[in-house]
Amino acid sequence: MILKHTFDAHDNDRLRHLCGAADTHLRLIEHTLGVRVVMRQGMARVEGPAAPARRAMEVLQAMYNMARRPIAPDQVQLMLASAELPGEAGPQLASRQGPVQARSANQRLYLQAMAEHDITFGIGPAGTGKTYLAVACAVEAIQRQSVQRLVLTRPAVEAGEKLGFLPGDLGQKVDPYLRPLYDALYDLMGYERVHKAFERQQIEIAPLAFMRGRSLNHAFVILDEGQNTTPEQMKMFLTRIGLGSQAVITGDISQVDLPRGQRSGLVEAEQVLAQVKGIAVCHLSSADVVRHPLVARIVDAYEHATATSPL
Repeated sequence: MILKHTFDAHDNDRLRHLCGAADTHLRLIEHTLGVRVVMRQGMARVEGPAAPARRAMEVLQAMYNMARRPIAPDQVQLMLASAELPGEAGPQLASRQGPVQARSANQRLYLQAMAEHDITFGIGPAGTGKTYLAVACAVEAIQRQSVQRLVLTRPAVEAGEKLGFLPGDLGQKVDPYLRPLYDALYDLMGYERVHKAFERQQIEIAPLAFMRGRSLNHAFVILDEGQNTTPEQMKMFLTRIGLGSQAVITGDISQVDLPRGQRSGLVEAEQVLAQVKGIAVCHLSSADVVRHPLVARIVDAYEHATATSPL
């Protein structure tokens, strides 16, 4: 299939931003979608299978609309990772960098589930936005005052290194395990707002072990890396949920770091709670990866190797 479209050939800056330095944006579109893209004097020509060619032209048009300024390569990657055009991805969540919205059909279902259920499980491989979207929902919830605080936690499970050999006190030892949660907060709210929220005790980040014995009322609670909980830890966490609270549990069951033979609390919870009303379980896959395009192919390669490896 061959598609053609004419852009304003007199707007050289916009066309340059659209193509990227040395046409890197065009090459990225070609490599990701398996098409050929040629841009000459404002005329875009896309050759390839029907669906990818149409998708490439849609992305080119969306990029042209935003090309008054240079376009970062990661923006192009995110647009290509999206299964739908911007504006068709369901609800939008406010952040300091602009609206946050789903970039795939499964992500949209995940956002809807968090909006409609008191407890939501987000299960999928790395890069699918499980944690980021959960934190975005939590930030919006506190901004609209539907909850009073955010509580973010994850198990401090060793993955190849012993905590006892890391320098510092207990807080310094577990801080690296909580860093992804800090990163998401800084990205969505900004450094200053996050630290002010910590000072007001609106936001709390702590290892899962610190949740025992607590009752979390009027809070948005996120358990990250849920695959590394034991069944006892998962039950403990789920029974911390108090009045006016919402919980999201994220995890990747292909990356369990528990001792060999130890059953994952996330795997068990998915089975035990499958029929419980008020709980949603959302699965994401490599098709929902919104990092570098290679991440999706890496995930697929490992899944294929696992499926075909002899017992």
